[in-house]
Amino acid sequence: MLRPHSFKARLRNRLLAVLLAVGAALGVGLPAAAPAAAASLIPITGFGTNPTNLQMSLYVPSSAKANPPILLALHGCQGSGPYLYSSTDFASLADRYGFLVIYPSTSPNGSCWDVSSDQALTRNGGSDPVGLMSMITYTEQHYGGNPNAVYVTGESSGGMMTNVMLADYPDVFKAGAAFMGVPYHCFYTGSVRGWNGPCAGGQVSMTPQQWGDLVRNADPGYTGPRPRMQLWHGTADTTLNFNNLAEEAKQWTNVLGVGQTPSSTDTPVANWNRARYANSSGTVQVETYGIVGAGHQLPVQGTPMAAYAIHFMGLDGGGTPTPGGTGPLHAVGAGKCLDDPGSTTTPGTQQQTYSCSGAANQTWTHTSSQQLTLTLGGATLCLDANGRGTTNGTKAIVWSCNGQTNQQWNLNSDGTVTNALSGLCLDVTAASTADGAPVELWSCNGGSNQRWTLG
Repeated sequence: MLRPHSFKARLRNRLLAVLLAVGAALGVGLPAAAPAAAASLIPITGFGTNPTNLQMSLYVPSSAKANPPILLALHGCQGSGPYLYSSTDFASLADRYGFLVIYPSTSPNGSCWDVSSDQALTRNGGSDPVGLMSMITYTEQHYGGNPNAVYVTGESSGGMMTNVMLADYPDVFKAGAAFMGVPYHCFYTGSVRGWNGPCAGGQVSMTPQQWGDLVRNADPGYTGPRPRMQLWHGTADTTLNFNNLAEEAKQWTNVLGVGQTPSSTDTPVANWNRARYANSSGTVQVETYGIVGAGHQLPVQGTPMAAYAIHFMGLDGGGTPTPGGTGPLHAVGAGKCLDDPGSTTTPGTQQQTYSCSGAANQTWTHTSSQQLTLTLGGATLCLDANGRGTTNGTKAIVWSCNGQTNQQWNLNSDGTVTNALSGLCLDVTAASTADGAPVELWSCNGGSNQRWTLG
């Protein structure tokens, strides 16, 4: 049997090998500097109380809003703030949406975050969380960051610390997105930067109540609202076992007061199994993604993973992604609206795009069940993938609502509308801009004929 320090070293080496492999695949090194915008990554010293000598880098996009939101982005073991900056898409998303990103680095450089000590697992208890909070306060005071719009994300050890920060400081953060993490307190050893082998191996399981009580005990006097949580994990992760995703979901659904049964499940992208846990008003409190076949390499640069995370947090300006919007469904490329031809109520009618009129046959509602419904003459119909089709060219029709997955649609942060059954995109045939162009399902390709806005 491996001694604890040998086991820890082996897993850290595995983490390093994974990061190097992913970096090679994505064309980045470890650590690497972002090519053109490196000057915008500002090193900051003297930012406040910093018991573990953390290092701070801040990304300020030229497009930064007035009173901008703040995203705290946390690297994994063997990483650094500059490495996370160059190897993920959060900075480019900040360029697009105008929020600030704090990229801290641990000390000594390349070490894991302290998610295992009594100090770290207590509000204002000391260790890394205190230094991270100082960075946030400094950013608010010196860069105009909005204290009412602070968020956190991280990968691996940074995903663990995302769980810790939401538990320790529930009044500070509005939401978090943890990639490849473990539940809060799962990694407890009582020592600073300890390694908990059973937790890493997915062998620690508790009831939702037990997990939830651990979070509540991090700040026992707190009774206010809790930050929402998005959780990601690869099914083939051999560094931090996939079982941890289910344990995190148990913890945060209990903390946020929603049931253990998802309110909806779907596959917004091929091999992404998403489960959503909404409260009674339809607001998604917890969202999980199991990425089929993925190892210890999330979020993968060049995929929509980071975009889905910032959409969940509302950093793309979309706000809290709740169902229930009603209005015309605009086809961006065509400049038209999704239209039920002749206001027919005949099941099986293929939908089209047509000049926007504001009429009832162009007024769609995205429901809490992820359906897109149309009400005409007292009859409510659902947008439907004809014949439960999962191939390119499947017609988008109206049909009597039946609750099946071919009638469930995801309105995604990139403007696509994907079918929950197939993962295919709602598509204006041949990118037509003419009235009467038929609408179908097609493999998502980034074309403007697959971009939609509701309302």
